[in-house]
Amino acid sequence: MLRIKRAVFVLLLLVSAGVLGAGVLSAENVAVEEVLVSADWLEARLDDPSVRVIEVSVIPGVYERGHIPGALNFVWHTDFVDTVRRDIVSAERFEELARAAGINEDTTVILYGDNNNWFAAWGAWIFNLYGHEDVRLLDGGRVKWEADGRALSTSAESYAAGNFTANDIRPELRVRLADVLSVVDGENVGTLIDIRSPAEYNGEIFAPEGVQELAVRAGHIPGAVNVPWGQNVREDGTFKSIDELKALYGGLGIDGSQPIITYCRIGERAALTWFVLNQLLGYDVALYDGSWTEWGNTVGVPVDNPAGTVWGGR
Repeated sequence: MLRIKRAVFVLLLLVSAGVLGAGVLSAENVAVEEVLVSADWLEARLDDPSVRVIEVSVIPGVYERGHIPGALNFVWHTDFVDTVRRDIVSAERFEELARAAGINEDTTVILYGDNNNWFAAWGAWIFNLYGHEDVRLLDGGRVKWEADGRALSTSAESYAAGNFTANDIRPELRVRLADVLSVVDGENVGTLIDIRSPAEYNGEIFAPEGVQELAVRAGHIPGAVNVPWGQNVREDGTFKSIDELKALYGGLGIDGSQPIITYCRIGERAALTWFVLNQLLGYDVALYDGSWTEWGNTVGVPVDNPAGTVWGGR
């Protein structure tokens, strides 16, 4: 709500000042900029002390090879998850990391990364979970920034400690296995979206080639609709327009009229779809971060496996 009010206020100021003419920019466009920014927008604000840029890439050495000037590095495997428990990073640890990055209560946090911003979207989900007000993704992520020929830096960045405070987790943004099972069993209403590839969804393969996190069963959660994450983006990695995204999901009967749950294999790809549906379209969406590695390894839960693939079978 605060973002929408700010967006409308900015729009009215620009129109009244004669900067914008009728039809040049809609309130919806401004509202999108509250969660998603272009490379041009970010490049013009690299020296703004109220903006903090965080890279979340998973390919080793990518950040060190060169990063957006001023950006800090958050490592998904150690900074955004609990390294002992199968869980997200604790509030205490996340607060410590954010303060060390110089993030204050009113800081605009911009996240970007490799792999089509999958892990950066996870970072946006974590920041939202812990109640930070102003969190945005860089449209197109690292790949587009580099493709545009924009500046990269190898400098080690450091900032004065911030005053970021992690609030209580927003429960509407995250679900556990029991919550998903209640939807499958019809006890609660919800739409399940499996964002993996059709081959994963149909049970032809257990996981993408070369990955380590596996489940002993193939297939998908019963009742889930398959909308692969790649349908959300263009060839250059930028997100499709709001109208295109609404048409994509609306064509499948997904219009935000009931709660939505997204999942994938370990939660990172599903975070991108969560971002699209929750942050861009404004739907009621929760991420099931246990995803298929939890569901497919859990005793006593149902699986829909059209291909009939059996783990270890011949």
